Amino acid sequence: MESNFMTYKVADFCFRVENMPFELDNLVPFRAENFCGEPVFSLKISSCLPEEAGDLYYRTDETPGFAVFSIYNSKSGYLFDYQPLPGRPVAGRMLVDSDFRSATLMLTGSDDHSGLNNALMLVFSFAAAKLGALEMHASVVTNGGRGYLFLGKSGTGKSTHSQLWINNIPGTELLNDDNPIVRLFPDSAVRVYGSPWSGKTPCYKSKDAPVGAIVQLKQAPFNKIARMPVINSYVSLMESASSFRPFKSLADGWHRTMEGICSATPFYFLECLPDRDAALICYNKVNGIQNPA
Repeated sequence: MESNFMTYKVADFCFRVENMPFELDNLVPFRAENFCGEPVFSLKISSCLPEEAGDLYYRTDETPGFAVFSIYNSKSGYLFDYQPLPGRPVAGRMLVDSDFRSATLMLTGSDDHSGLNNALMLVFSFAAAKLGALEMHASVVTNGGRGYLFLGKSGTGKSTHSQLWINNIPGTELLNDDNPIVRLFPDSAVRVYGSPWSGKTPCYKSKDAPVGAIVQLKQAPFNKIARMPVINSYVSLMESASSFRPFKSLADGWHRTMEGICSATPFYFLECLPDRDAALICYNKVNGIQNPA
């Protein structure tokens, strides 16, 4: 890149990347053309790291089809190793300070695009944790000026349900299909933002909307939807939020944000088939439509 720094804005937070050897296509819509204040974090690309890994702090499960992250203690914070899949070589090694405001990334050459992309996604999640933001594992659509998030385990049908809204409910658009950002503001307003990370669906929109509802999905041989109690809403949100619970320094921020979102946002539990009626039943319920025509 011609410039030593590139600045991006995601969910109204700016971050800076130094010495970036290439620009990822998914970052382009989030370029910050003008100065946007103090960055929430800065990441520097380097050919080496100044510290070695200490003791293993945490390691994710080696689930087939999912990335593996190994976290080690270091003198100034934490050191991350990222593998795109179990058994694959480490694609990136990153040193992050204890405040999650500064990071140095060494790419190994095995999968540099994935290494950089996942490093940015991780540090963003950590840096924004104390600022009322959650990076979600969800599919989200917009309709009527509001955003609707669909939660559920992998394979539940989140993307399918979003597509059913798009196909059957006029005015519906996909905002993000895997990693939207949800923000809780001091006045208890909750907004959902597109992000540069969207799983297997290339949907990278620098747009946002107030959250209309959050819906937990479960496959069933019928279609049925009901409002969820707050305690169930909290559990649903916690299971879908991208948060490394071992980081106790960030846990309080994550929990305060989740409690605020659950108090301010209606949650629903949808047992459903992958069909048109599921989308219509969901849409009518979350919008308070009692007797649809």
